[in-house]
Amino acid sequence: HAYFLALFWAGDLLQPPKVAQLTEILRKLQKGQATIKNEYEELKSAKEALLKELESLHTKAYELEGLIKDKRELFTKLQLQCEDSEQECCRQLKKNKESKDLLEQRRCEIQEVRLKHRKLRMKFENQLQQLTEQFKQLHSVFTPERLPYELE
Repeated sequence: HAYFLALFWAGDLLQPPKVAQLTEILRKLQKGQATIKNEYEELKSAKEALLKELESLHTKAYELEGLIKDKRELFTKLQLQCEDSEQECCRQLKKNKESKDLLEQRRCEIQEVRLKHRKLRMKFENQLQQLTEQFKQLHSVFTPERLPYELE
């Protein structure tokens, strides 16, 4: 208000202001005070809202930090499980290959045994056929009808 008084006195060469002028100054000062009070209340409300928002953001940040910690622990656990699964998979693949190799070896052995039996059977059949032929020849030579002639 001293500022306004200084303006009036400067214009009138240090003559005291009139009542109307003082009333006008008072009205302007009250209006300015009301404006400043409204702005102060708005700023105070904005400050409270911002503080609440800041508190909310701090709470959210704390929750997110906890969530990040949980996710990292889960990630580490899943990573270990994945490594274990990969190792188990490699072990199973190796075991399967060994089983397939062993199976193929057994198939080859079975095939060899079958071939050996076939050869033996063919050899036996040939021997049987030869014996049968020999028997037929001997039978034709030593028939009961020829026995009396042979004894003479």
